[in-house]
Order: sequence, then C-alpha cells, then structure tokens
Amino acid sequence: MRRALAGIALAVTSMVALSFLIPLALLVREQARDRVTTAAEQRAAALSPVLALTTRRADVQQAVAELGSADQLVVRLPDGGFVGTPHAPEEALDRAVRGRETLAVDTPDGWAYLQPVVLRGERVAVVEAYVPAADLTRGVAASWGVMALLAVGLVGGSVLVADRLGARVVRSSRGLKRASLALGSGDLGVRVEPDGPPELQEAGVAFNTMADRVVDLLAVERELVADLSHRLRTPLTALYLEADRMGASPSARRVTEAAGQLERELDSIIAAARTPLASAQAAGAGAGVSKPCDVAEVVAMRLDFWSVLATQQERPFERSLTPRPAPVAFPEDDLAAVVDALIGNVFRHTPQGTRFLVRVERHDRHVHLTVDDAGPGVADPGAALTRGVSVGGSTGLGLDIVARAARTADGELTITRAPLGGARVRVSFALADADAGGSGHR
Repeated sequence: MRRALAGIALAVTSMVALSFLIPLALLVREQARDRVTTAAEQRAAALSPVLALTTRRADVQQAVAELGSADQLVVRLPDGGFVGTPHAPEEALDRAVRGRETLAVDTPDGWAYLQPVVLRGERVAVVEAYVPAADLTRGVAASWGVMALLAVGLVGGSVLVADRLGARVVRSSRGLKRASLALGSGDLGVRVEPDGPPELQEAGVAFNTMADRVVDLLAVERELVADLSHRLRTPLTALYLEADRMGASPSARRVTEAAGQLERELDSIIAAARTPLASAQAAGAGAGVSKPCDVAEVVAMRLDFWSVLATQQERPFERSLTPRPAPVAFPEDDLAAVVDALIGNVFRHTPQGTRFLVRVERHDRHVHLTVDDAGPGVADPGAALTRGVSVGGSTGLGLDIVARAARTADGELTITRAPLGGARVRVSFALADADAGGSGHR
C-alpha cells in the first residue's frame, strides 16, 4: 500500500509539475530573447538622430563607440560603405534600403535588426543592431536548472509525505491483522491501540469492543456450563443411594464405579468452567503438547469395561488390536471418551444381541480405529456427521465428539456400510512423531 500511495503521488505531482514547468521554461526563454532584442532595437534607434545630422565616417564611428561595440552595432552609409562588420545577409540589407522597411533577421550566429534611416536627398542609411546567439539565451540554462531543482523537490516532498501517510496506514492495518490472528488463536486479552486515519481508528475501537464482548460471552457460557454440570449432582446422588440399597452385588459395584467416574468428569468440567479466562488461555497455549497414549491399550481397557454389559445383553463381539505400538499425541481421557462414544452408539442404536467388531490397525502415518456392527446401519451418513444432528433420537453429540477428536489428531471420521451389514465407523489418528517410523512389537 505504501508503494501504491507513493506511486500515485509521484505520478500526480510529476504531471502537475510538467504542466507548469514546460510553458514556464518556454516563457523564460522568450523573455530572455525579448530582453536582448529590445536593447538592440533601442541602440539602433539611438543612432538614427546622429545619422540625420551627419554621415561622416569619423562622426558615425564615434557615435557607435559610445552606444556599443563595433561588433554589435553596424552602419551602412548612403554611399555603400560600412562602419563596423555587417552580419546580416546582403540581400536583407538591400531590401531594407530599397523598401525602406525595418527587418529582423535570424543569422547562423545570432540575430540582426535592420533599421533604415532616410536622409536628405532620398538617401538611405541602414543601422544594424546585432545580437550573438549566446546573448539570446543568456541566463536561460540557469533559470531552467532552478526550476528543475524546484520541481524535483516538490515531487520528492510529495512522495515522502505520501510514503509517511502510507506507513501510518500500513502500521495500523498490520496491528489490526496481528490482533485479529491472536484473538482467533485464543488470546482473549489482545487489544489494539487505535491509530492511523479516522476510519482505521474506528475499526480499532470496534475490534476492542468485539473482543470485550467475546470475553463477556465466554464468561457467561462458562458459568452456564458450570451451573448445568452442578445440577447433575442431584441425579448422581440418587444413583449413589440406589447403589446403597442394592447392597454388595456386582451390579451395585458397577453402578457405584460408573457414578464415581461420572462424578470425576463433572468435577473436571466444573473446574475447567470456573477457571479464569487468562488461565484458560495459558492452558490452551500448552494444549498442543500432550503425552502420547497407545490406541490399542486404551481400546482394550474400554472393551473390558463394556464387555460386562455386552455379556448381559448377549452381544457377541470381536476385537482385533495391532501388536505394534500405536502411539498418538492425544490425551488418554479424550481417547477413552472417543471409544466410549463409538461403542455406546452400538449399544444405543442396535437391538440387544447384535454383533459388533472393534479393530485397531496401524499404518505408516496413521492409526485406524474401526467399529463395525450388524445393526440396521446409518441411512444418511452425511447427516450423521453434521454437528449436533441426531439420526437415532439422541442428542447427536457422540459423533460430534469423535469428529472433533479426529480433527484434533490430524485425522478424519468416516461412516460407511460394514461387512457385518450394519454401520462401519472409522476414525483415523496421526501417529506421534516420536514413534511414526517404529516397528517394534509388544
């Protein structure tokens, strides 16, 4: 933008300067010529009275010497003789004598002015005032140089002013850009100092207002999440009471364990929601570095948990886990939530007794987690992958959690038809850099 403004200023100022300088330069040259030619005409006119009184050579030479040099003032006497050295062509002199008319003649070396003087007896003398070519343009070059320097100064000054203005605009624009990128990256404390033209200052004020509004909205949202999570403690307490009534049976133990896990999740949600925004930003800045976990190990652990319910519902299931390490840079708790969401969808959306298969495969750069079932399948996979859309009467958050986890781990989520006849949900995770090329066995 600075170059554009400087280029515009250069072009406009140059055109304006040229539009004035060219006519002014021609005028200066004409003024210099007029000045010396007028002086020559005055010298020629001053010699006319002398010729009217006498045409003696000695007297005329004395008068020429008093008025100017013999090279610039020449007299042709009535008898054809000359006082001085003529510069005008002979035909011009003859024409002035015969026609008795004043002539101005350009010669190869300068300019000559011929003024005839009619004497008694119809005799004619001619006064020639000569101006060398150097005198015609004396001072013109210096004047042109001064005007050129003035034009260069004006053009340079306008370009400098435009560049400073452009630098101010660019600086303000870059500040807005950096602040916008920082806000988009999660730095909610970034603000800009309004600077630059009035329009950019207004944009800076609007940006600060928007950032403050975002902080307020996030604070309200976090409070709402904390309040909603806290409300879940009431039914959780009811679950604990119900487990106490069931005694020491295996079912009561499983209910107590599930309730304890749910309570820990609620505590973490409330703690995260109550965390000040500044601390949350700092935590978000370091969230990109997480301890790697093994996909196969996490899947095996969660399958052990779900196997109890599968046995109760008479659901046959198979597992196929890669023997090679499959580390991913993803938190273990989040990966467990992904596995629970996938397997939980099988239990929620397929009849009891439906078979399912869980497979973990390692490839060159990714780990694939696949869950197949023999249920009715997913009629519209595109709708199922749409955020918040339910295809089976649920909230639609399960697949959204899985999809966001896949994107976080540089992978993807796909839904197709499984060989078992139902749905196949496949999630890919990028291998952790440290072990991306490993080939060891567990």
